[in-house]
Amino acid sequence: MAPRAREEEKPSGVGPRAVEYGASLLTDDDLFLFNEGTHARLYQKLGAHLTELDGKPGVSFAVWAPNARQVAIMGDFNGWDKAAHALRPRGSSGIWEGFVAGLGAGTRYKFHIVSAHAGYQADKADPFAFRAEPPPKTASVVWNLEYAWHDGEWMGSRRARQTLDAPISIYEVHLGSWMRVPEENHRRLGYRELGSRLAEYARRCGFTHIEFLPVMEHPFYGSWGYQTTGYFAPTSRYGTPQDFMYLVDTLHQAGIGVLLDWVPSHFPSDEHGLAFFDGTHLYEHADPRLGFHPDWGSCVFNYGRNEVRSFLLSGALFWLDAYHADGLRVDAVASMLYRDYSRREGEWIPNQYGGRENLEAIDLLRRLNEDVYKNFPDVQTVAEESTAWPMVSRPTYLGGLGFGLKWDMGWMHDTLEYFAKDPIHRKYHHGGLTFRMLYAFTENFLLPLSHDEVVHGKGSLLSKMPGDDWRKFAGLRLLFGYQFSQPGKKLLFMGGEFGQWSEWRHNDSLDWHLLEFPPHQGVARWIADLNRLYREEPALHQLDASPEGFEWIDCNDTQSSVFSFLRLSRSARESILIVCNFTPVPRPGYRVGSPRGGFWKEILNSDASEYGGSGWGNLGGVEADPIPTHGRPYSLSLTLPPLAVVFLKSA
Repeated sequence: MAPRAREEEKPSGVGPRAVEYGASLLTDDDLFLFNEGTHARLYQKLGAHLTELDGKPGVSFAVWAPNARQVAIMGDFNGWDKAAHALRPRGSSGIWEGFVAGLGAGTRYKFHIVSAHAGYQADKADPFAFRAEPPPKTASVVWNLEYAWHDGEWMGSRRARQTLDAPISIYEVHLGSWMRVPEENHRRLGYRELGSRLAEYARRCGFTHIEFLPVMEHPFYGSWGYQTTGYFAPTSRYGTPQDFMYLVDTLHQAGIGVLLDWVPSHFPSDEHGLAFFDGTHLYEHADPRLGFHPDWGSCVFNYGRNEVRSFLLSGALFWLDAYHADGLRVDAVASMLYRDYSRREGEWIPNQYGGRENLEAIDLLRRLNEDVYKNFPDVQTVAEESTAWPMVSRPTYLGGLGFGLKWDMGWMHDTLEYFAKDPIHRKYHHGGLTFRMLYAFTENFLLPLSHDEVVHGKGSLLSKMPGDDWRKFAGLRLLFGYQFSQPGKKLLFMGGEFGQWSEWRHNDSLDWHLLEFPPHQGVARWIADLNRLYREEPALHQLDASPEGFEWIDCNDTQSSVFSFLRLSRSARESILIVCNFTPVPRPGYRVGSPRGGFWKEILNSDASEYGGSGWGNLGGVEADPIPTHGRPYSLSLTLPPLAVVFLKSA
């Protein structure tokens, strides 16, 4: 059981002794694997660990700084003296280590590093710290990760909930702006406050998973976590590590999985962080053509350095191990794969064969996925990869990168571009939606409507829809219905589920007051029913990554801007017929081919009045006629609602 945070905040009252040696957690095998680049559990060895030496409690410290001349521990316990507690090197491993008796959880500390090069000195936070001071302070904090988990039922069953044939519907959340406390000067909620609220809300909306934007410690709140300094510490803005465990535990007990956004592509240049760590470019490349990212003004990891590989492999497994995360969404994979990513000619260096591919990063990503699935076969890794790189979500033994899923950025771009057009022009852009089915099963795709689409002047999803307010809400419901009808897992960023008008603001709460108004209530109800149908109907999720799960009925009605298709389960008897009308024109008597006769029940209609629609529909369903249409032996005479999608199921 985790001690109460109030008690753990206090450093031990025992006065510290000088650094002692002999309490190393590192074995010779650890050093070999670390230097080889294959150690994936370094968080158990490096950093600060509460332990004992000769019966005396204290802290064992270890840090990698191969180009340092001196390394010392400074902190609360010695008045931040830069020389009082010196560490000593461990052979030729590049690691400095030592033990300080009398220290306890809550002790603040840094490593003071005197480089062997050019007189450089710096006070560095611990790269392996389990906790950091709340920003803008930058010290590391000695901490333990003891916690009594209560999610055994979830952990025992999660494999079946996360396979490619399972329904996976993800609610993407930024912790600091999902909900705030207006009565307390819009204070951000802590991890524990978020736990029950977020679990209850996600269940009500029907999502199967929550994906958090990076929770790893980051100095600049406005980076949303994508400028990470603490790769082993959840940000202390919202509480202790145990508080974050409580949040994950609570979601698991509610039957909701937790995915974490993880950033191995770059890191910030803050002086207390990884950059120029021991007076050399240790974690990053020295040459800016390799080691500096022009888009984000940050440092790029040196994936060819073995110890950096061990650091990143350990960083991935850590969150799956210590925090029971159910998967990792790996950010900006494309920027890792290509040496010329976002660079002009002359700003990048070819690989050893003269190509643009980053061979070291490719090797790291493959090893990462192999290690993850070997140790945690019931989780998923997800690549945010925006190019046509082949086989991102195919096994490494087939030549793939080994991810479980890949974001379909092409679908997102083409779909939003199509929906932004006035319906009168959509017949000229029909191929913008049909094109996806040419590649839809080349990867295990996830369809994202993420945070990136509702910031930086792009507007909210609702505001992207053309026309008056009625058409905007109808268009948003149609967008979500189209997303849930397509093959692939689903992701929606917070606020979209009730039709937020304004684009996302990371310094504010979502506009929860909008749920007082019927149009927004209708969108929320629609999302809940879509999630329910997606979970309940095998035809809508079982073959998300297989071409056997999809058949066009008619993809050529450009004049009417209507699409009709089937989603199928493994049992051909279970099929869902879906028709999308992308114009505001109701179409009574619209004939659609059907694979079988009998009654087809209308199981969902985005134009239903309970969702804020106009109420056009098919009065519960239609009987199939023995009139061959679209190459099918039967057909249905349907009423197509305006700017709407209907789902029908054969009885």
